Amino acid sequence: MIRTLDLIFSFLGLVFLLPVMAIISILIMAFDGPAIFSQKRLGRNKRVFTLYKFRTMKLNTESKASHLVASSSITGIGKFLRKTKLDELPQLFNVLTGEMSLVGPRPNLESQKELINERDVKNVFNVRPGITGLAQINHIDMSNPKKLATTDSEMIANLTIRSYFYYILKTITGGGAGDAVK
Repeated sequence: MIRTLDLIFSFLGLVFLLPVMAIISILIMAFDGPAIFSQKRLGRNKRVFTLYKFRTMKLNTESKASHLVASSSITGIGKFLRKTKLDELPQLFNVLTGEMSLVGPRPNLESQKELINERDVKNVFNVRPGITGLAQINHIDMSNPKKLATTDSEMIANLTIRSYFYYILKTITGGGAGDAVK
């Protein structure tokens, strides 16, 4: 049932938000270069996939976990996109293709070994990663691997259609948070 909802909402989101995504792309390209950022992440069963986001950091920023990047690396428009979570919109393509869900644990980098180990213990890789979830609405980011894995595991164990909609609504209305930067 959740996969069906993911397909419907990601398709509708892409259709209706395409004009917004086009404007964001034009603004990023006009001031900062390429609009789309892609990065290899671990998905369900630790399969590597390419995650897409609007680029919010300067072009020369090293590809690593956000909480390890200096805040001076964020572009002017990037601050707005991260705060409003509009930088996540291209991930609707990841949801449509089945690499992600709208709700699930945030996908991590292959280099985040401590988080991978904690998630392995909690069986977090048994589900599709998501754009939002319990950790995001509680402002828990990847800088605390043990707490994040525990929160992800709790969300997975208790995920219902009602909580699915709750996490999405809470994120859209400003309750979620992305990974912090230094």
